[in-house]
Amino acid sequence: MTEDLETFRAETRAWLEANCPPEMRQPVRSDKDINWGGRNPVFQPGQKEWMDAMAGRGWTVPDWPQAYGGGGLSPAQTKILREEMRKLGCRNPLNSFGISMLGPALLKYGTEEQKREHLPRIARGEIRWCQGYSEPNAGSDLAGLATSAEDKGDHFLVNGQKVWTSYADKADWIFCLVRTDKSTKQGGISFLLFDMETPGVSTRPILLISGYSPFCETFFDDVKVPKGNLLGELNKGWDVAKYLLGHEREMISGMGNEGGNKSLHAIARDKVGLTEDGKLADPLLRAQMALFEVRTRAFGAMSERFMDELKAGRAHPAQPSMMKYYGTELNKTRNELMMAAGGSDLLEWESDASNGGAAARAWLRTKANSIEGGTSEIQLNIIAKRILQLPGA
Repeated sequence: MTEDLETFRAETRAWLEANCPPEMRQPVRSDKDINWGGRNPVFQPGQKEWMDAMAGRGWTVPDWPQAYGGGGLSPAQTKILREEMRKLGCRNPLNSFGISMLGPALLKYGTEEQKREHLPRIARGEIRWCQGYSEPNAGSDLAGLATSAEDKGDHFLVNGQKVWTSYADKADWIFCLVRTDKSTKQGGISFLLFDMETPGVSTRPILLISGYSPFCETFFDDVKVPKGNLLGELNKGWDVAKYLLGHEREMISGMGNEGGNKSLHAIARDKVGLTEDGKLADPLLRAQMALFEVRTRAFGAMSERFMDELKAGRAHPAQPSMMKYYGTELNKTRNELMMAAGGSDLLEWESDASNGGAAARAWLRTKANSIEGGTSEIQLNIIAKRILQLPGA
């Protein structure tokens, strides 16, 4: 088995070296460098070529079954692929809520028809999804949602409003929590999939402190959704929602893993300078960065262990919340250190030297990390309940 994996590693490395375009081996500098795919994508040089090459092997979703557009790789092979991509500096070929959130839920709860309709298109980057969870009066208390789906025989009639719907104005489809029974709270929620071009769906971007508008308000006015677009059982959508949230938190926690360290070290070296013996000249910043490095490596080891346990079906139910909480804290710390190292130069908002204020905008964006996907306080409550087996765990 070991010899087989070493052969797979060598072949994977050779294929990546031959097929990953040079532009896709550069660090991500801004949102434009992230490929989300979809029906109306705007590709940067090398993005489509890289996405198509990876999708052709099923490697945009390497551990999904080949029948649904995946690579059919084992957990060990998937880990090797990711390791080799990191070594070569290969960018993720496709960022997608379809991959990181909806896909796992479809694999677990979807009908065969739903899997064959949606999963291959997600794997090829043809459809961009958004998430319809939070509402103006149902954020941390998500089960208090009020958006309704009335049974009209062959379809549901959806009315209501969602908020903080990430990239809703650019998404093609939405996976959406709706209330189908008002007599009970969690037991009256269903999980629907529908096209954002369906009559009655509208979006309005929300301008954030970073200057960007990745979040939207989303409105549904008499939206007709076919019954076949129900994922899972009627009024059992809360189970699907919780399963999907575990994957969302895993995705958000990944922001605390490697990916920004080189930029942080480079900025600190360039802005602060080095001593004669090659150490960072600012001793306080040096100590803070050393502590951050230790925590990042520990988080990386914990992430690897978690993924192994998750794939083996042995993950503790508190682990997604643990990863989400610590990952977001690390990501916030990394950006704080970057701003401390860069000083006032990085606070420039529009200059070419600051790349359009990329670092400052990214730093401000991290403030949302401990809110989105369930606040840090919610995560700590979940961890306490499940580790200590408190009531409601």
